[in-house]
Amino acid sequence: MKTFDDFLAHRSPTLLGLGEPTHWTEAFPLFRNEIFQHLVLEHGYRSIALESDCLAGRLVDRYVTTGEGDLDKVLATGFSHGFGAFPSNRALVEWLRDHNAGRALEDQVRFHGFDAPLEMASAPSPRAVLAELHGFLSEHLDDVPHDVATIERLAGDDAAWADEAAMWDGSQSKGDSPDARELRLVADDLAGHFERARPALPEGGDLLARTAVGLCRYHSLMADTAPERMGRLGAQRDAMMADNLLALPGAFVSAHNQHLQRRAASMMGARWWSAGAQVAHRLGDRYVFIATDFGSSDGVAAPAPGTLQAYLAATVQDRELVETAGIDPGLPARTGDGRGYLPFDAVEAADAIAFLHRV
Repeated sequence: MKTFDDFLAHRSPTLLGLGEPTHWTEAFPLFRNEIFQHLVLEHGYRSIALESDCLAGRLVDRYVTTGEGDLDKVLATGFSHGFGAFPSNRALVEWLRDHNAGRALEDQVRFHGFDAPLEMASAPSPRAVLAELHGFLSEHLDDVPHDVATIERLAGDDAAWADEAAMWDGSQSKGDSPDARELRLVADDLAGHFERARPALPEGGDLLARTAVGLCRYHSLMADTAPERMGRLGAQRDAMMADNLLALPGAFVSAHNQHLQRRAASMMGARWWSAGAQVAHRLGDRYVFIATDFGSSDGVAAPAPGTLQAYLAATVQDRELVETAGIDPGLPARTGDGRGYLPFDAVEAADAIAFLHRV
């Protein structure tokens, strides 16, 4: 951990991000766990934010702070994208619970999801979050606009919103129907009611308000049939990520390199501003991003000479990091494996790169 300690010795980030080049290799989240435990024990970190559903993540936080719930159920329902099935995430949750047991709340380490409440190929109905927001406001305020019955009527069948066909064909989405457009106005009214009374309200309402508005916007964009729709959907998701991160000062953040890098993300020919670029625009050098990459695995051969990954393999000790200021930004990335691994190719968009020689 010496290189991490040396790296942080002259930095005091508001947000510290650690990326990964693929979600499907356990070596990276296991490495993340090791780094985070060190940050908690030696640097005083008290929260971690993962690329997982921001609303579902509250179940995990409740478990690690109070012990409420069954671990297997928490892992199954508290993570999105199937990430709760990863042994590394089970180990993280178990460590957090063990660490927090017997500690005062102010000294406990908190868990957060910071992703929008979306799946890879679908988006849920906004009904549940709107109803929860309405309930939150009604518990603390008078004159809350609309009522839950109106939300239920406008939202209709949850399954119609979550139809995976709508991800690829905007004409299959109900996000621009008359009821959906009216529901966006309801979300805006409720969020506005929250904002006007924010100082009088307890923690938690801001997450509900921005998620309700953001999810309605996402569905509206899903209904678009323009060629740019995938880029706009990516941009909306990352904008929601960025807003969630900015609400978590002091957090250690873990996600794909694409989301945390300080430049545009890209996928399937679409480009959009990443969450990292959005956060860096607002925090400047108080946002620090460490990318990760690797040398070889059972399915990926050693990098070809002349690539960024070959340079890293030759100059960086295993599981250590190098600051990007000393790396030639013109070095090309090697070719990906076509199965979810995206070699890091944005030297100028990271502060450092941590390198694992073999995964």
